Amino acid sequence: MTVNTPLAPYDALRRIAYLLERSRAGTFRVKAFRAAAATTLATDPGELRSRAAAGTLTDLPGIGPSTEAVIREALEGEIPAYLTSLEDKAEAPLVAGGLEVRAALRGDLHSHSDWSDGGSSIQEMAVTAMDLGHEYQVLTDHSPRLKVANGLSSERLVQQLRIVEEINSAVGELGLSKNGEFRLLKGIEVDILDDGSLDQSVEMLSQLDLRVASVHSKLAMSAAPMTRRMIAAVENPRTNVLGHCTGRLVEGERGTRGQSSFDATAVFAACAAHQVAVEINARPERADPPDELMILALDAGCLFSIDSDAHAPGQLDFLIYGCARAEKVGVPIERIVNTWQMDRLLAWANPL
Repeated sequence: MTVNTPLAPYDALRRIAYLLERSRAGTFRVKAFRAAAATTLATDPGELRSRAAAGTLTDLPGIGPSTEAVIREALEGEIPAYLTSLEDKAEAPLVAGGLEVRAALRGDLHSHSDWSDGGSSIQEMAVTAMDLGHEYQVLTDHSPRLKVANGLSSERLVQQLRIVEEINSAVGELGLSKNGEFRLLKGIEVDILDDGSLDQSVEMLSQLDLRVASVHSKLAMSAAPMTRRMIAAVENPRTNVLGHCTGRLVEGERGTRGQSSFDATAVFAACAAHQVAVEINARPERADPPDELMILALDAGCLFSIDSDAHAPGQLDFLIYGCARAEKVGVPIERIVNTWQMDRLLAWANPL
């Protein structure tokens, strides 16, 4: 979506935050525009106009010189200059290729909200997914053991599932989806523990629509126990997607990290046997798995899921990075589970 008509101050600030996230701008700058948008939404439009006239907009919490300029221009019926500059930059594709695969995707199976380590609300993530034309989006906040990411206890997960139901009810009642249908699916990114068990109760996992299982700890474990650990998780009947399987980081603010050692042939054979999709994690700093392992999984007969692993709304657009990589190695579209219609996806994810 390119903005070429004036927006209300809140919508202009929200769009700028989205474009900054999409371009992988610094977290501090993004937070400034998200905070200003929240303040603007909570402030009466008349007060915004009177403060703009009096020069006191920056007295409001979260409003600084840059965001004040955006609000002033929006109030005057103009497209803010900063927004225009970001839109111009956004016209260039994030990466070459992947357009056919991207057009086939119906949704995204891996995303986070501010309930764990994401930067925005569940509602904001869902609205952005609808803006992108998704038919479904899976909310996969972290499980309890990952305390550094504010992983959800069973109690908090129960609360979150109620919020998801409320959002889906509102979407249905208000007809908010662009394509006429959208559903926020109940999910989790569940930690694979040292012994291969999953970091959530069977009872809670059974209440979810889809489960991504990932290794987040002891990534340098030696190959033999790591292989047993991953295969045990894949064999768990509640596992649907094996997330960022090597754990590598190839760039970004967190630095780089080598990939975990494991018998990929054995792990992908287990994925194929148990109909567990191998995630093509589209985050540029992960690009996981590397090409040679994607080809190995392809030859093993695996299913795939191309996921953004988004921690902010603008990162939902990262899907194209994974699509370009899938296209490059020749992953057939019919083997990418998030090209499937929702009924087929849910039947695959919950065969029990």
